[in-house]
Amino acid sequence: MSDQPPPTVQAQWSTTVTPVVAAVTTLCASTALSGVISGARWLGHAGIAVIVVAAVGLGLRALRTPTLLVGIGQLVSLLFLLVALFTDSGVLGIFPGPDALDDLGTVLSDSVEAVRTGVPPVAETRPVLCLVVIAIGLVAVLVDTLAVAAGAPAACGLVLLCVYAVPASLADELLPWWSFVLGAGSFAVLLAVDGTHRHRLWRNRPALPTTGSGFGSPIAMVSSALVLGLLAGALITGIGTVGSLPGGGNGGGSGGGLALKPFTKLRGMLDQGNNVELLRVRGLGNDSRYLRAITLPSYKRDGGWVAADALPNNVPAGLALPPAPGDDGRGEVTRIEIEPINYEDLWAPVYGTPRNLRDLPDGMFYDQAGGMVFSHNMRKLDRYVEDADLTQPSSDQLRQAGDNYDEIDPVYLAADGIDAEVITLAKLLTDGQNSVFDKTMALQKYFATTNGFQYKTQTALTSDENALKEFLFNSKTGYCEQYASAMAILARAAGIPSRVAIGYTAGFLSGDYRSITTQDAHAWVEVFFPGQGWITFDPTPLADGRTYEPPYVSSDPSTGPSTSVTTEKVPTGSASTTAAPRSERPDTDPQAGNLGGTGSTDSAWPWQAWVGLSLGVIALLLLVLSTAVGMTVVRPFAIVAALGAGVFLLSLVSWWLSALLVVLALAAIPATLRDWHRRQRRTALASEGAATAAWTELMAESWDRGAETSETDTVRTAARRLAKEHSLDDGSKQALRTVVNSVERSWYGGHADRDPELARAFDEVVSGMRKSSPLDWKGRLLPRSVISPQRKPKRPE
Repeated sequence: MSDQPPPTVQAQWSTTVTPVVAAVTTLCASTALSGVISGARWLGHAGIAVIVVAAVGLGLRALRTPTLLVGIGQLVSLLFLLVALFTDSGVLGIFPGPDALDDLGTVLSDSVEAVRTGVPPVAETRPVLCLVVIAIGLVAVLVDTLAVAAGAPAACGLVLLCVYAVPASLADELLPWWSFVLGAGSFAVLLAVDGTHRHRLWRNRPALPTTGSGFGSPIAMVSSALVLGLLAGALITGIGTVGSLPGGGNGGGSGGGLALKPFTKLRGMLDQGNNVELLRVRGLGNDSRYLRAITLPSYKRDGGWVAADALPNNVPAGLALPPAPGDDGRGEVTRIEIEPINYEDLWAPVYGTPRNLRDLPDGMFYDQAGGMVFSHNMRKLDRYVEDADLTQPSSDQLRQAGDNYDEIDPVYLAADGIDAEVITLAKLLTDGQNSVFDKTMALQKYFATTNGFQYKTQTALTSDENALKEFLFNSKTGYCEQYASAMAILARAAGIPSRVAIGYTAGFLSGDYRSITTQDAHAWVEVFFPGQGWITFDPTPLADGRTYEPPYVSSDPSTGPSTSVTTEKVPTGSASTTAAPRSERPDTDPQAGNLGGTGSTDSAWPWQAWVGLSLGVIALLLLVLSTAVGMTVVRPFAIVAALGAGVFLLSLVSWWLSALLVVLALAAIPATLRDWHRRQRRTALASEGAATAAWTELMAESWDRGAETSETDTVRTAARRLAKEHSLDDGSKQALRTVVNSVERSWYGGHADRDPELARAFDEVVSGMRKSSPLDWKGRLLPRSVISPQRKPKRPE
């Protein structure tokens, strides 16, 4: 009997070792995301999610919480973590209130769009990091439940397989080999740990923890895992592949485009980590004008600029296209060849005013009012040719154009829902200007850098009324979406017909063609002038000088000297389908997931990391001294140093997490002291004071369970009370008699020699108490023997 470990040891194995190994296995499997996410910061967020889930599971199971409540508790803790990392409006920083849930919903919406629009490997933006925490956190909960509660770690393989399947379907290249090695190795360890645990259970013949019924039964757990795993594999991978992510296509190839949500796609192309070639243009020469894909005619107060609800399909995209509004059809025609490379979209981009379109497939149509060529289905186009009218009016011609807008749809003049402050600003800017052209130029000049505006891609992800006002009156920081949206709405407020156009800048010269990439995605403003048509105006000061200044702007005396026209640089080396990175590429988001709260762009480690690592090294050295050398006096200092290391390292993610760790550490002090006393007394069983230590600990265990003893009770009276209060079985009662005899011999008989049977009997009594009278939550967190200790039993003189 003495060779067999008590049941508490076996239970401790399944509730401590297995969940830790399961957490490590989940974290190792998450390294598969390195194939679709650039950088390494996301791994820290995944690690935090796994640690939180595992820690909550360990704590709740230590309190004998039902399986269902353990899973719910882990999910709730994951929600708290999301609030702490990705919102600034949580109650006390971590608890989800209405504002925090609203902010988190916005981030989640951006996360979905990041998946739909990003081209792997995507940058570590805040939405992407949020998605990592959610995905890996949910996987950690499922793996923990299967491995620990259901006792079926083999079923975790299907869940972990999904973790690899999703990035494998999205990545353009094979996932790193070391990720598979880590995942397979850690999963093998998990299976080995489970096998060792089952062998110990079989050897000692206790009831196997694989029986039961209801939600927590292994059959229910494994069945749920199979269903969830198959659904996740089907639905998550259905989000897209390399071909469908950038343009929302149906897979195949590595497409790119603007699709049905042009601003979302625009952000996706500018935010992606790689710069992918989309189009090659021949015949344009040195003309650096913009390539238009889609125009947005309507402004909605709560949604910004949106596409038309329906497009006409009565004009096939072919020869002899009807003239657009304001076009007399007499301009000189230039033949331009457009060759899609990695482009898949609803729109076929065109220059200027198209006269003829050749080599486009059937099912493509021309919208003469919007100046767009479109299809009702996503297409990967072959090379096509456009005969375009690229002639442009002079500034004098535009001043003389007048303001008769009968030939355009009234939607281009609609100004419903524009904020009164915006209307006032538009009137202030255009006051005293005699022509529509001068008013338009006055609006464009308002966005000059000399007026405090600056170009930056790291801005708000919406262009609704609130974001518009923030950009115009406060931040004055944004990129082409904000600039174009704001100028177009100011034009509407001034009574000028306007729309937002989205497409691409001119790209760069490469041999006999211009290469247009994802980093050339751009938005600008088009204003209608009677007799001249839709005219381009661009208020965005692109960082590398790619803003196009047409002659009516650059030659007009009122605009001042041009500062945005630069000389094209022809890249050296052979052309490839992946273009060189551009300076317009957005900066890494320093606030993504609140990681690196200092916002510093320095590549050096922040001071919190150095302090945390230093304290971690100190804690490790003290632990070595405590364990190897036997200097137990330094163990508390090791714990304090480890806690400090955790506080500073967690502050790299969020100071709220550091504060949470401190609160949890303070809350754990009573339980920690109780555990320390228990260990000290158990160790003392090998010394001369073994009987006193054993009896003191038994009285403490009894008091923790609410059984109080009187100071006048003898040892035998107290023992009878203990056996009755805690319903000890026969074996435990016999062991208690051995302890009582040993205490009486030590206290009353003068026998100082240690009883060799005392330690075994003591362990059996404690095991019996825990089996027949388990501690409740309060007893574990706030043990009575620490909070309100009884007087120690006095040894007779």
